[in-house]
Amino acid sequence: MAEAETEAEATAGRLRLYSYWRSSCSHRARIALNLKGVDYEYKAVNLVKGEQSDPEFVKLNPMKFVPALVDGDSVIGDSYAIALYLEDKYPEPPLIPHDLQKKALNHQIAGIVASGIQPFHNRSVLRLIGQKVGAGESVLWTQQQTERGFTAIENLIQLKGCAGKYATGDEVQLADVFLAPQICGAIEVNQIDMSNYPTLARLHSEYMAHPAFVAALPGRQPDAPSSS
Repeated sequence: MAEAETEAEATAGRLRLYSYWRSSCSHRARIALNLKGVDYEYKAVNLVKGEQSDPEFVKLNPMKFVPALVDGDSVIGDSYAIALYLEDKYPEPPLIPHDLQKKALNHQIAGIVASGIQPFHNRSVLRLIGQKVGAGESVLWTQQQTERGFTAIENLIQLKGCAGKYATGDEVQLADVFLAPQICGAIEVNQIDMSNYPTLARLHSEYMAHPAFVAALPGRQPDAPSSS
C-alpha cells in the first residue's frame, strides 16, 4: 500500500499525453514537451484499433483526434493549442520569438503544416480517396500535397533569409516543432525526394542530432511496434 501511495503521489502532478506513435500531430506535442523539459505520462491511443472512439477518450477530445494533453482539470485536444499552452505555462526556453516578423513567420510555417499538408494525410481522407478514386491513388495524393507544402515553406524560408541552424534562426522555435514530424514522415513513409528541398533536408539533419527531437521520434515511443 505504501508503495502504491508513493507511486500515486509521484504521478499526481504529471501531465498526461494521449498519443499514437505514428501520428505526426502527437509527434509535435512530444517534441514541445521535450523541449520544455516537462515530465509527462504517455497514454497510448491505438488509432488502427479505433481506440480514439472509446467513450472515455471522446470525453477528452470530442473530435476523436490525438494528441490530447491533460494537465489537472485542463484538457487540450489539438497540437497547436498544446504548443501554445506549454509556451504560456513554461516560457523557457521560448518557442515563439518576440520579434514580430519572426513570430509571424513561425506561425505561418506551423500553419502551412497544420492546415495545408497534414490534414490531407488523415487516414479517413486517404481511405476515401482509395474508395472513390482507386487503390494506390492515395499515395500520389499524399505526395502531391506534401510537395506543394514543402515547396511553399522552402521558398518562404529562403525569401525571408532567416534560416540559421534551424528554420527561423539559431534557436529551435515553433516552426521546427511542426516541420520535424512532417519531414520525418515525408522521408520514412511517403518517399519524398528531399533533394528538391535543400533547406528542409538540412533542417532534418539538425533535428536528428537534437536530443529532444530524437526522443520524440515515432520508433522511440512505448506503443511503437518492436520492428519499427
